[in-house]
Amino acid sequence: MTVRLHWFLPTTGDDRNVVGVTARDSLQSRATSRPPTLDYLAQVARAAESAGFEAVLTPTGSDCEDSWLTTAALIPQTSRLKFLVAFRPGVIAPPLAARMTATYQRLSGGRLLLNIVTGSDADEQRSYGDFLGHDERYGRTGEFLHLLHTAWQGESYDFDGEHYRVAGGRLRRPPQARPPVFFGGSSEAALPVAARYADTYLTWGEPPAAVKRKIDRVRELAAAEGRELSYGIRLHVISRDTAAEAWAEADRILDSLDPAAIKAAHERFSRSDSAGQRAMAALSGGRTDRLEIHPNLWAGFGLVRPGAGTALVGSHEQVAERIEEYAALGIEHFILSGQPHLEEAIRFGECVRPLLSRAPTLV
Repeated sequence: MTVRLHWFLPTTGDDRNVVGVTARDSLQSRATSRPPTLDYLAQVARAAESAGFEAVLTPTGSDCEDSWLTTAALIPQTSRLKFLVAFRPGVIAPPLAARMTATYQRLSGGRLLLNIVTGSDADEQRSYGDFLGHDERYGRTGEFLHLLHTAWQGESYDFDGEHYRVAGGRLRRPPQARPPVFFGGSSEAALPVAARYADTYLTWGEPPAAVKRKIDRVRELAAAEGRELSYGIRLHVISRDTAAEAWAEADRILDSLDPAAIKAAHERFSRSDSAGQRAMAALSGGRTDRLEIHPNLWAGFGLVRPGAGTALVGSHEQVAERIEEYAALGIEHFILSGQPHLEEAIRFGECVRPLLSRAPTLV
């Protein structure tokens, strides 16, 4: 069993409750008890590093601080922690992205990982000036990743595609080590792009049987391309000394949610362009009475939070067992988070990670 542990950098802000939608606003609320200041994010990053996490995922979205600038500011605040920088290829030109990644690798000493996010819901995409349809966006992402890999080779190149044209492109100082590409997407338009260009395919935390079906499909497509990928999963964590304490915390979080916010979020998520987001919404159906969808897998976060909506809930031993269950399917990368991210990173590092380290291939 190979397990690589990563944490999450809360650049929207942090809180003891779920940061999600409000009843009157379908976008993420900015009202958090801990604003995403550089000082606080540095505390989270250093805690994750000390707790033994390999990297932190920095999200992208209209309510997040910019992932490139934020993580670049955190390079000197840490020593070995890697930064999984999420960004949207549709709002940046591939040759510029190639130069940014090369510079980042040199300045950080090779600590950059890339999380390619093809898009969000249509309203947010249009707010960025992106009016392409869902499947067209994945076509553009494929061209973007082709150009990124081409530029990293350091040779002169030309390209004339459906979405990009480049004449005489060349990255004069390519990175010595190209950053690994993490890629998520659940639709039929997304999976072939992952199979052809990704190093790691990411999924949100669905029950193990659903995760297995998805990664089996990606494996099949990757094999047709002559490639092998690694696989990762994005989950929240509520881990306590006893299962009763963990579920009491889940109940506390649930009690803090506004029913009107739950209704507004479910309506929005259910009609999202994103197949993954619709799948997250379907796990709970917007209901609060059937949230444990697999042993120790709780869909409460997805009631109001866009993106990853499930949490591992239980004793430290149970959380470790569920991680091992996913690892047995071939999941290698676990991108985890907890509310609040500072304390929960320390708790996980002290209480769950030692249980996983009994396995000889923990990274």
